Amino acid sequence: MPSTVLTLGLVSLLMDISSELIHALLPIFLATVVGASTVTIGLIEGVAEATAAITKVFSGALSDRIGKRKLLVGIGYGLAALTKPVFPLASTSWQILAARFVDRIGKGIREAPRDALIADVTPEGIRGASYGLRQALDTVGAFAGPLLAVALMALYANDFRAVFWWSALPAALAVLLILFGVREPAETAPAPRRGSPIHARELRRLPRAYWIVVVIGAVFALARFSEAFLVLKAQADGLALFLIPLVYVLMNLIYAGVAMPAGILSDRIGRSNVLTCGIVVLTAADLTLAFVPGLIGTAIGVALWGLYLGLSQGLLSAMVADTAPPDLRGTAFGLFNLVTGGALLVASLLAGWLWHAYGPQATFTTGAAFSIATILLMLTALRTRPN
Repeated sequence: MPSTVLTLGLVSLLMDISSELIHALLPIFLATVVGASTVTIGLIEGVAEATAAITKVFSGALSDRIGKRKLLVGIGYGLAALTKPVFPLASTSWQILAARFVDRIGKGIREAPRDALIADVTPEGIRGASYGLRQALDTVGAFAGPLLAVALMALYANDFRAVFWWSALPAALAVLLILFGVREPAETAPAPRRGSPIHARELRRLPRAYWIVVVIGAVFALARFSEAFLVLKAQADGLALFLIPLVYVLMNLIYAGVAMPAGILSDRIGRSNVLTCGIVVLTAADLTLAFVPGLIGTAIGVALWGLYLGLSQGLLSAMVADTAPPDLRGTAFGLFNLVTGGALLVASLLAGWLWHAYGPQATFTTGAAFSIATILLMLTALRTRPN
């Protein structure tokens, strides 16, 4: 396994500790302290992810153009680190939206070049394992952050703002690790193109198999609205305030344990086979959250949600890398994330409106319907493909 993959995984781990320390509490902070509605929460989460997706298009193409993926990765993580002090100081939903907006710009700048860099340094035969390792380390941070939030909420007697200040430390460490620990391959060269970073000539070079992956990712994103609604569901079912971050702990603990084995398995039996299993699990998660009452049903649904994430998220990245030409990987990741991010914006807005108008059951039932649609699409589009 290339050392750069491990280093990028550790960077993801640190930044996820920082981000999830905030995000595990943010929906409840918005609802109880700031007074935001579920529609507003859905808007904030959807706009944030769509912003990241749009930014990824240009950062991915730019990384192909200049051949300097590490530079863009560092800028992206640096922007995210700079936003962390805004959250404890914010008093309105619009200030939170602004902080999430800039934070997600940072995410958008870094992710497509980072994923393309992993493909640059990793042999094809272990690519699924490499993406799985990075995703697993990222997810370790995603459950360590909420665990830290639980401890700090108990220490500070449910003072959200005091807890949020702690997010700045791991974010700063992540930036330092990028600066001193990540190496680009010496042979990475700029793509010889002029004019707009996104050009029709490049789009025509992306094969049909790539566009099939994009369509599947978009429909899949409609089924997987923001995890903020899992937190709201747990609160609605009576989970104590300081224990709310345990929703993310449970989800990400399972996610971290499954991500790398799923990547290794996909190297052996094909990406589409493992991904289809993930979509089936997401359907079961949504149906459980919709129809099994109480905290037991919520816990089962959250656990299944984590299992689906482990079976799917690293594989989608590997499928993009498998189907994109090497000199267009940054562009390919950017376009993929643009389309799926736009779908996630629609999904989060729809989820918030359904919750507000009809309750949680309508939100999760609709998610299950989109999951079933994704399964049908997978069976139709990929049945003749080994991967």
